[in-house]
Amino acid sequence: MVIGVIPARLRSTRFPEKILAPIAGKPLVAHVMERALAAEQLDRVVLAIDSSKTEEVLKEYKFDIVMTDSNHSSGTDRVAEVIQGIEDAEIIINIQADEPMLDPSVINGLVAQFDDANISMATAVSRKLDVSDLLNPNVVKAFLDEYNFAIDFKRELYDMEIGGVYRHLGIYGYRRDTLLQFTTMAPTVREKEESLEQFRALDNNISIKSLITDAEQISVDTAEDLGKVSALLGVNVSDKEQVLE
Repeated sequence: MVIGVIPARLRSTRFPEKILAPIAGKPLVAHVMERALAAEQLDRVVLAIDSSKTEEVLKEYKFDIVMTDSNHSSGTDRVAEVIQGIEDAEIIINIQADEPMLDPSVINGLVAQFDDANISMATAVSRKLDVSDLLNPNVVKAFLDEYNFAIDFKRELYDMEIGGVYRHLGIYGYRRDTLLQFTTMAPTVREKEESLEQFRALDNNISIKSLITDAEQISVDTAEDLGKVSALLGVNVSDKEQVLE
């Protein structure tokens, strides 16, 4: 079975309760879930929540929702908790809960990477990277080798590093054993310095195959991001107060 899991923590630091922020009359995370459900290569999509408030807000939707431990330190740990209860899950796609512009074709392409039996972990990157993205530490930049395996990730760039860089999309695929192994590993020095979990894989010799796309996915990290995404989706958001109502 190929399963998509969306870890949806309610108490985000920079933008509290952003997963429930309204866009076009529905919570942000509902947009993410609906787009994930449109990916033909997923046999099941689970929304992994940690709050009764999230459950209450989403009760009108017929989503496959699993309540998980609120004390998880990362979304990957939350995904692993779900997978431990689904024994026939072989390929797992970890989908960020804050990307309402999620492209289902990216999920399909990521699943296809596992047609190669040698691939145990994969991610997606995009060619869509403008100057403001290069200067924005919230936009993670990925560097690949000639075989499209990730070799480095950076938040900050210097002029001599700009060539051959991609925008990292916050989506990962794992084989079951790799995911469960990953969550037993201690965070590495680089992971803690950059707040980027993927360094735990690289620092433990887990190769990350990268799918190159032209996706324009934008993660919502702030109320300003929500306004930008809402505008792109054709919804007018006038100010922060309106966003947070």
